[in-house]
Amino acid sequence: MNFLKTIVAAGLVAASTASAFAADITGAGATFPFPIYSKWADAYKKETGNGLNYQSIGSGGGIKQIQAKTVTFGASDAPLKAEQLEKDGLVQWPMVMGAIVPVVNIEGVKAGELVFDGETLANIYLGKITKWDDTAIKKLNPNVKLPSDAITVVRRSDGSGTTFNFTNYLSKASADWKSKVGEGTAVEWPVGVGAKGNEGVSGNISQTKNSIGYVEYAYAKQNKLTYTGLVNKAGKSVQPTVEAFQAAASNADWAKAPGYYVILTDQPGDKSWPITAATFILMHKEPTDKAASKEALKFFAWAFKNGAKAAEELDYIPMPESVVKLIEKTWSADIKS
Repeated sequence: MNFLKTIVAAGLVAASTASAFAADITGAGATFPFPIYSKWADAYKKETGNGLNYQSIGSGGGIKQIQAKTVTFGASDAPLKAEQLEKDGLVQWPMVMGAIVPVVNIEGVKAGELVFDGETLANIYLGKITKWDDTAIKKLNPNVKLPSDAITVVRRSDGSGTTFNFTNYLSKASADWKSKVGEGTAVEWPVGVGAKGNEGVSGNISQTKNSIGYVEYAYAKQNKLTYTGLVNKAGKSVQPTVEAFQAAASNADWAKAPGYYVILTDQPGDKSWPITAATFILMHKEPTDKAASKEALKFFAWAFKNGAKAAEELDYIPMPESVVKLIEKTWSADIKS
């Protein structure tokens, strides 16, 4: 268990016990936003005395739990389409944006030194490129000393929104990937060792020499993993920075998207990071526990109003104010609490 996960989990457990007397805010889902939801939960508890019990189990699990009404809210980085929301009686909105980065563990290679394009990344995950000194990798990285060792591919084993965005990007970058594997929260991986959650992939990469994986950027930073650069849609080599994430995010037209369904991978623009993503909250239009639903909305409203600085400190991108206003109107119109 990594340091971040231990601290965060402890904070959340404390938060949930102390709030036993209030209407419990229970949520489950995406591991992608876990670092920021935890930071917000801690600050919110100090300010209001109300806690949050959030299980970081992956987007697939979060969707299942909200559909089954076992939690007040579900969280997913793979948004549901409008027809699915309608069928399940759910409301969906984006809470915060972030980015997914490839991470490697190669002796002598520092963070940001190695660069991939989408096709090369897809070919590694297709099992077509199996060694670090493959011509395709060397061509992109002529000045990096690469070993001739075999590549250990690490991927998610659980239903994951991080996987959805990663495979969505690979499908756009590689026709071969699109036809053979495609996109989804869970796919038939041609190769690789499975790990659970962004936490599991992070742990696996840090312990395995000559490995490659993909995680949300906050996990790469907290665990001091060696992230790589990427060649974007404009053909420019970019590093994972808040500026690059914001450049991609600025293309989103939230107002015109039914159910706020927006995918931010492979966006145009010289500075855009190619695997940028939003993470979403799911709640029932007609919740069974209206008091808990009301408490959850209070927490989300607080996070939108007070949580931007904390989000930026962890290299997430807060939702623009204009979008927050749209979301708050959606709450008033669609959630009966």
